[in-house]
Amino acid sequence: MRRVAVVFAVAAVSAGLLTGCGGRRDAPHHDAGGAITCEVAQETRVGIATGNATGVYFALGNSYADQVSQATNGKVKATAAETGASVQNIQQLVAGTYQVAFSLADTAADAVLGVGSFDGKKQPVQALSRLYPNYTQVVARTGSGINSVADLRGKRVSTGSPKSGTEVIAQRVLQAAGLNPDSDISAQRLDLTKTVDGMKDGSIDAMFFSGGLPTPGITDLFTSAKDKVRFLDLTDQLPAMRKVSPVYEAGTIPAATYGLSADAKTIVVPNVLLVRDDLDANLACVLTKALFDRKPQLEQANSAAKDISRDNARKTDPVPLNRGADHALTK
Repeated sequence: MRRVAVVFAVAAVSAGLLTGCGGRRDAPHHDAGGAITCEVAQETRVGIATGNATGVYFALGNSYADQVSQATNGKVKATAAETGASVQNIQQLVAGTYQVAFSLADTAADAVLGVGSFDGKKQPVQALSRLYPNYTQVVARTGSGINSVADLRGKRVSTGSPKSGTEVIAQRVLQAAGLNPDSDISAQRLDLTKTVDGMKDGSIDAMFFSGGLPTPGITDLFTSAKDKVRFLDLTDQLPAMRKVSPVYEAGTIPAATYGLSADAKTIVVPNVLLVRDDLDANLACVLTKALFDRKPQLEQANSAAKDISRDNARKTDPVPLNRGADHALTK
């Protein structure tokens, strides 16, 4: 009996240490389905899944966590974590590792429909709000002979972190250009920091990244490499992309964003802020309210937050809007 007690004690301590290292800290906050007061009954800890450390998700996610904590006087203690982004975020959100997750709208749509990376299994997620648009940023080294997406054939191309929204879009853009992502390129599945380093030292010929403007890592690349790198025009790929999902739209990266001489034509897709479909509606209301009440502070963290608006907040189809979020947006 003494031996069993010792083993149980060790297991309990180990579990405590694991929960103290990050990820989910509290039990799931199930929605009882009652009236919404937009207040939490007790101190609550919330983990937010963001993205690569030099991307916009990470910058805004950390600021959002701070603002949620401040807006609730510490009653909701929010913390943000670096992740591989969209696909991984949704998987870990559903698993309960995090309670809130940033995601690209196309990946979120795949999740609720049970297609793409979630083939055959619809994911139980809802949205707190539509956010700002993400710009598909495809950059090539000027001396690599790459002038279009089709020219990526046989090249070393970073398609983003494994299980990221960037990887999803990269594969679809390549397919839209008639390329097989598995065989026609030498795919480098790297996070943004490693990708930028590879572009600088020449070990990577081209890269994909889907992010808000400006993306800190891309700013670093154009500041350091200057005329050694350039954006690729994605105009020709848009029609095929729209057949895959109507969330894809034409967009322009203004020259001033990265101090370039000309605008770049690209493809944009909205971002959404996700939760599990069983999240307590009052907590969802608090989180959504903080997003808009503290928007000026988020804009200071990254200017992409300027494009977060109440007018677009409910435009999350096919991802359903959480009822607590709907309540916050109605007030």
